[in-house]
Amino acid sequence: MSAAVVRTTGGVVEGIDQDGLAVFKGIPYAAPPAGPLRFQAPVPPTAWDGVRPAREFGAAPPQLPLAPGMPPLWRPQDGLDCLSVNVWTPGSGGDRLPVMVWIYGGGWKSGSSSDPAHDGATLARGGVVMVTFNYRVGFEGFGTVPGAPANRGFLDQIAALGWVRENISGFGGDPDKVTVFGESGGGASIAALLSAPAARGLFRRAIVQSIAGRYLPPEESRRIGAMTAQALGVSPADLATVAPESLLAVQDLPLAAMAADPGAWTTPEAITSSTPVIDGVTVVDKPWLALRSGAARGVDLISGYTHDEFTLFALRRGLVRPGLSAMVKSLPALAGMVRDRVRQGKPARTGGSPGRIRKVNLDDAAATLGLDRTAPARYRAAHPGMSDARLYTVMFSDSLFRMPATWLAEAHTAAGGRGYLYDFTWPSPALGGTLGACHTIDIPATFGNFDSPFAGFLLGGGPPSEDYLRLSERLRSSWISFATTGDPGWPQFSTDQALTRIWDAEPSVAADPLAASRQIWRPLSGIRGKP
Repeated sequence: MSAAVVRTTGGVVEGIDQDGLAVFKGIPYAAPPAGPLRFQAPVPPTAWDGVRPAREFGAAPPQLPLAPGMPPLWRPQDGLDCLSVNVWTPGSGGDRLPVMVWIYGGGWKSGSSSDPAHDGATLARGGVVMVTFNYRVGFEGFGTVPGAPANRGFLDQIAALGWVRENISGFGGDPDKVTVFGESGGGASIAALLSAPAARGLFRRAIVQSIAGRYLPPEESRRIGAMTAQALGVSPADLATVAPESLLAVQDLPLAAMAADPGAWTTPEAITSSTPVIDGVTVVDKPWLALRSGAARGVDLISGYTHDEFTLFALRRGLVRPGLSAMVKSLPALAGMVRDRVRQGKPARTGGSPGRIRKVNLDDAAATLGLDRTAPARYRAAHPGMSDARLYTVMFSDSLFRMPATWLAEAHTAAGGRGYLYDFTWPSPALGGTLGACHTIDIPATFGNFDSPFAGFLLGGGPPSEDYLRLSERLRSSWISFATTGDPGWPQFSTDQALTRIWDAEPSVAADPLAASRQIWRPLSGIRGKP
């Protein structure tokens, strides 16, 4: 492998040539958020002399293993030097190729750009410069600390996008043609950045996949910060004196209080207590409300969801019950997923999640979600013959993902922006098909990476089917086309027709596929006018 060398604002970096791509890893875009910089906004890194090797991913941000006893992705000896960026490019300086920047998900409590599922090589070979980066997660990134800026994870993301703006031309990218894309917490990050004043002008287009519609009011975030400090025996103002590993040990303790009294919190089914806060500075409002002002009118937007978002979470709660034969068939893939997580030092499953539900009560679920008393009957009418357990998953799919994604497209287009909506409906064959088009099923298709055990599980324990391979190729071509021209290949969304791309084995376009849900949730959208 030959070397590739580029000069950045911090100094010269040397990557590697990998099958026709120049690949750079672990380039610092900000100083380590340690010492006096702990819980502060990111600042530029110290410049270096000579040539800095950029061949290995940087350290992950501090985070817990999500399963007790599993080797951690981050260890105390790794420190806090985690704010780094990675680049895959088929070009060189002066080429001005479209740029695609991925922001990982993970519920704002976990994630790293070193995840092989997010390797950018396949997309880069489609003719774009691919960028990934780390940002602070958990309490380090999103916990409320007196005197510290809120949403530090978002400030990291803005700093990384600033690095892209200043440096990407040296890697063959066009700084005026940057598309940000991300899934779940990553998608929700992008939704917030659309209206963040400090992010203005840093990207031209945005793809929001499975927006996690959870943004806390300030008083809830302060309450969580106080609970965390109390568990550590310090005042909230002294949290910066606590070692990261000690903070990690207690950061999920507020989840128990949230689960015990869901009516006292704005968002149920939380997997993390450290989430973005509506601070009026970086997150000015819930994104679909903030976009009504036209703040992002000049940014082209794709927003979308997987059709059965909540089934993967419902599986852990006993609401989705695959047959015994399906479970047995999936055991090799599940075992491989655990082995791979152990090797990589990553979690095997989500911890801190709510317990199993013994009996579904849709009336209680509707009340928890803020819906009126007619909602269960209206859901039953819209989905005749569906069990209450399944209806529960539909209601929470709408609440957490599908409605926020739809509202985002609706608000953006109503304010004069160009917006597109999609519904990823290709069903996972895992567990006998009981998961449907579950959360994250679109990630292997987005990157064209099918080798990880997690992808193997989602794809049924074997190699991807021919129809999924074709779907992946079409979706990647669509995303690259959008990054290049602003046109993903299907009609724009409008409030009159709500035309929606259906991503399945044979893609199509449908008018308002979630019409019933949109009507049920309309009073809670905050968006005025006709749906």
